[in-house]
Order: sequence, then structure tokens, then C-alpha cells
Amino acid sequence: MKIVALNGLLGYGYSEQALRKVFEEKVDYLGVDAGSTDPGPYYLGSGNSFTDRTVVKRDLSLALSLAIENQTPFIIGTAGGAGSRVHVEWLKEIILELAKERNLSFKMGFIYSDVSNDYMLAKLNEGKVLNLSDEFPLSGGQIEQSKRIVSQVGVSPIINILKQGVDIVLVGRCFDTAIYAAPCIMHGFPKGLAFHVAKIMECGAMCSEPTAAADVMQAYIHGDSFELEPANPLRKCTVERVAAHTMYEQANPYLIYESDGGVNVEHCTYEQVTPRRVRVRGSEFTETQQKTLKIEGVKSLGFRTICLAGIMDDRTIKRIDDIFETVKGFLREQVASEEYSIRLRKYGGVPDLGIVLDVIAKTQELADSVCALARAKTLHCDYPENEITEKRKSTAGNLAMPFSPFDIHVGEVFEFSIFHLVAVDDLNETVKTEITVVKNEKIID
Repeated sequence: MKIVALNGLLGYGYSEQALRKVFEEKVDYLGVDAGSTDPGPYYLGSGNSFTDRTVVKRDLSLALSLAIENQTPFIIGTAGGAGSRVHVEWLKEIILELAKERNLSFKMGFIYSDVSNDYMLAKLNEGKVLNLSDEFPLSGGQIEQSKRIVSQVGVSPIINILKQGVDIVLVGRCFDTAIYAAPCIMHGFPKGLAFHVAKIMECGAMCSEPTAAADVMQAYIHGDSFELEPANPLRKCTVERVAAHTMYEQANPYLIYESDGGVNVEHCTYEQVTPRRVRVRGSEFTETQQKTLKIEGVKSLGFRTICLAGIMDDRTIKRIDDIFETVKGFLREQVASEEYSIRLRKYGGVPDLGIVLDVIAKTQELADSVCALARAKTLHCDYPENEITEKRKSTAGNLAMPFSPFDIHVGEVFEFSIFHLVAVDDLNETVKTEITVVKNEKIID
């Protein structure tokens, strides 16, 4: 069976020539990862995508047409960047636009993986929450403050919806590997091989030379092995790159952990079968006894304003921490409210130091006011000097401002309030699915 990864992340771009080339022979399944927690908690909290709508639509335009034309199911995981219902709906709108523009008809399935605050509170009370770190235990207060919560689902819901004959699957928050492992497992291929090949190809052509997340990767899975070869003739898979990507983002280089179980790759063999293709054998899957789902939730911290500046006077650089303490004291005198925090972020050193004044406050107005006061005081803050050896040179101002206006209004700020596992009896217990028939943008069923 042949499965294809459009690229490493929807919205990163890819070679259109390479995608057309993979469809010169039968493609059984096309997939792409569309999200991640790498950009942090903001996107889950805000409901926005961290990828640009225009480039996401561009990535989908050709891929969607080729998939439907060739009757190749197209699986999109962690839709919209963070995978909540609002993110799935955002991507759905883009697909409906393309359906209208290109006169496309198809059957589309949706997998939502949002969970409620009540669900998490019940799990906590039942003792079914597992901390990923002893330094981040979960409390009822954290759950109650959470604005949006999603569960990271695995292969089961994707398999279930594929069996209903859908052409396109939009999945909420899910494992990257589930996108490619699900169809392989559904067709009876060994789970060890299925999860292993999915682990390597989910980043697109990152397992090739030259490495690139912005290109197409194709895989052939057999009963006892799988083979990887980039679609773009400018790239090649090597034993070193394929083996290295097996270890990508893994705490243990020999184990790949999934909600369904673990894949042991310690005894795998990697063979260069052609100058551009690598064959892998020996992946072993072990079913986990206790099924768990990873849960991600966010809460609002307030609103942020920042100011970026540079310092090129080494005397000022040496005293920047003292200057900042003076600034904080000044703020305590000038600002009546205590509902803010300020942090000095430093980058570089002598002879050039970049700083960021980072303010978070209960309101955007308060954040703006505090940042403006802090910036002005830092700019003109005096400090003692040694007139013999260290005569101050920055008397007209300590900071160089690269931008005007000086202050950047970032907006609402979020942090992860939930980043935990919950024990479940059924890996589908948080899943809700819908199936619709689309004809020229209109949902007719």
C-alpha cells in the first residue's frame, strides 16, 4: 500500500511537481499534519491558527483536487493548528470555498476531540489523572479556569470514520502518527510497522537530504517492511536521515510511545535499497495495558505589551540589571494597580545587548501603561559612573529603539493549565464524529 505525506505541516508549502508525480501511480491514502503544541498555548486559547489562511488554502487547492479525482482518501490531523472544534470549523470553511471554486463533490468526515471542564473534574475526582511532571500537578482550580480543552486522540476514530467511505477526514487534536498509521492498521498491516513509518513520514521530507518540512514524502508498506522515498527528485532518503527521524522527539531512542501502545525499534534494520529509497524492518509493537489520552487545556493570564530595544554602551550593559531594579521601584510608585507583572528578557551581551520589556496585566490598557512607563524610565535611567575608568557615554538615552511605535500590543496571553494524561477504558470516549456530503460548497446531507 502506498501512503503519501503532503508535507510536514499544512501551510508550509511543497513542490507541486512532486505531488503530481506521486499520483502517476496509485496513491491509497494522502495525509497531512495541520497542527502542533510547538507554538505554545496561545492558539488553543484564542481559537486562531498559527498558519496563514492564504497559504493553507494554497496547500489544499491542488492536493484536494488530486485526491478527489483519484479517489484517494485525504486525512488532515490537528486541523486548524490546535485541533479544537473552532479550529476544525476554520479549516472546513476553506475546504468549502475550494469545493465551490473547483466544482468539487465529496463525502467529508469530522472528528472532534474537545472535552468539557466537567469531564476533567470527574477524571480528577476519580483519581484517573496522571501527571507528566511532578512539578505540574493538576488541581480543580486549574480545570475550572481553563478556557478550552482538547484530548489528543489516536488511530481508532480515524479507522472508524474511514470505514464509512469518506473522501476527506478533518481530525481535531490527534497524534501526528495517527494520520498515517490508521489506514495501515485498518488494512491489516502490523502495528509496529504502521506506527514506525508514520513516525518518520509525519514531518514530510524531514527524513531526506536536503531536509525539508516543506515537501512531499511517499511510503510503501509491506507485510514485513516499509520503504521511504521523497517524491521530489532533488531529495533522497538515506539510512542516517531515516534512522535519525525515528528518534525525533522521543525521550528513549528505542521506543515510540502512542496512546495504543509502544513500538520498540531497537532491533530494526535500515537498508539503502536505491540511491533515494530506504527499507526498514523489525519494528515491534506492544499493546499498553492502561489506555490513556493526553489532555491539553489553557487559561488566560491577561494581556501583554512588549518593547524591544538595543544597548551598545558596554557600561550600560553591565548595569542593566541594576537599572531594571530601579525601573521596578519606579513603577511601584507610579502605578496604583498591582495587577501586572514585568520581566526583563536579555539576548546577547557585550558589545550588543538586545532587551525586551515584557508586561502582562489584567487589561490591555494597564499593560500598555506599565510598558510605556517602564520603557521611558529604562531609556533615561541614570546610574553611578567611575569618572576615571568608566565615564558614561549614553547620557542622551540608554536604549536604541528599532521600531516606531515603540510598544507592541500583543493581546491576550494564555498558558497551559492542563498538560496531563487521563486513564480511559475506551480511546474513543472523548470523540464526536459527523459526516456530511458536499457538492459545490453546499452541504446536502
